[in-house]
Amino acid sequence: MPPSDSPRPQGAEPGQSAPLIRCRPPGPMSLAFSARLEAAESPAFGARRKSRAEVAGAAMAPIVYAGGEGSNVIDVDGNRYVDLAAGFGALLLGHAPAKVARALAVQADRLWMALGDMYPSDVKVMLVEKVAALYPEKGARALLGQSGSDAIAAALKTAKLATRKPGVIAFEGAYHGLGYGPLAACGLKASWREAFADQLNPHVSFLPYPRAPRDLDQVLSRAAKALDEGNVGAVLVEPILGRGGCVVPPPAFLGELAALTKKAEALLVADEIWTGLGRGGDWLASAAMGVLPDLVCFGKGLGGGLPISACVGSDAIMQSWRREAGEEVVHTATFHGAPLACATAIATLDVVVEDGLAARSRAVGDGARQALKSALGAVPGVGEVRGLGLMIGIELGAPSVALTVQRALLEAGYIVTLGGLAGEVLIITPALTISASLLDDFIAVLRGLLEGAPSARRPS
Repeated sequence: MPPSDSPRPQGAEPGQSAPLIRCRPPGPMSLAFSARLEAAESPAFGARRKSRAEVAGAAMAPIVYAGGEGSNVIDVDGNRYVDLAAGFGALLLGHAPAKVARALAVQADRLWMALGDMYPSDVKVMLVEKVAALYPEKGARALLGQSGSDAIAAALKTAKLATRKPGVIAFEGAYHGLGYGPLAACGLKASWREAFADQLNPHVSFLPYPRAPRDLDQVLSRAAKALDEGNVGAVLVEPILGRGGCVVPPPAFLGELAALTKKAEALLVADEIWTGLGRGGDWLASAAMGVLPDLVCFGKGLGGGLPISACVGSDAIMQSWRREAGEEVVHTATFHGAPLACATAIATLDVVVEDGLAARSRAVGDGARQALKSALGAVPGVGEVRGLGLMIGIELGAPSVALTVQRALLEAGYIVTLGGLAGEVLIITPALTISASLLDDFIAVLRGLLEGAPSARRPS
């Protein structure tokens, strides 16, 4: 059913409408599409849904999207939702933002495909310049990719070339993508690595991500010990642990880790794929913490909904890609820097700047966290509410509880994701443009669900 079949309430801002649930999700059309998908797609995803259903004690069939505008999603059954996931945080401006859509349409009339790094498009040149300028040091250089995983792979390759050391320090709970380079450093689920362990970099060590000041000495001591072995070329870290539960580390963590890394002549790689470009309340969460990483990785929101990513670093470090004649080494692919995605990325960055969305993310996010703490502070079973900017985690104690609440929210018209080491954290990463009133309504509904209030019962 097309989006136009779910009318916008009179006076509502485009893409900022409250939920409208016409049939209990997933409706018959979503179920039909899901069955078709199950019959044709890799069974890995159906198996995961089945596993989650067993944990929750309830069906976990998905809804199927049909359209989206701003902070609203319409499914194939005509239900309208408030999207608090925003493509796992990738839709910084929401669904189909006007300026990005115009940039996409203009580029679609000009050029869809160039010739990679051989004959680039004009918009690729402009984007590389724009992305390189995001690094807080003049003269920086960038490598473009299609996904966050590509950007991490580029950073790990760069670190190996620059330091000649293969070792990597990563952190438990961190997700860096599932390409073979990043997968070796993926600390979110050990099982994702273990099936392919004999094909992955064996020189990766994992440290616990510090959650409180009391954790800091132990984590830094272990980092120093690993660095002292002399084999580590890259320390890969999320300034805020994203899918691991929106964990904000102690204030001194990143600075002290950077100092240890520099002393060992390794490179600090900041995974800002989720935290950067305003999501965490600043252009770079690492810079806001007083740290200049050697390499910064961008992804998710960079393309405004189209797949593109970047690894950015200083000229001195990026010069490590310059080899002697006959020793050429590159990191490229057919669709790296594709014109359509470059055009939407330029438009997205422009809107974030022009509309002051990093500062808005910080202000709206701070307000939402305070409101959540106030609303849920006395609710049994609710743990810490944490995060920065518009990446918020709400601890719910157990995966079964989190899955049940996620499902109840879906039936009430709100789309959220789960994170944490066991999937026990409710994750909120809406568009940076979301109406504060939609967040207020969500908080009231969430509180009602957690308290069992009649006003928040699941739709019949």
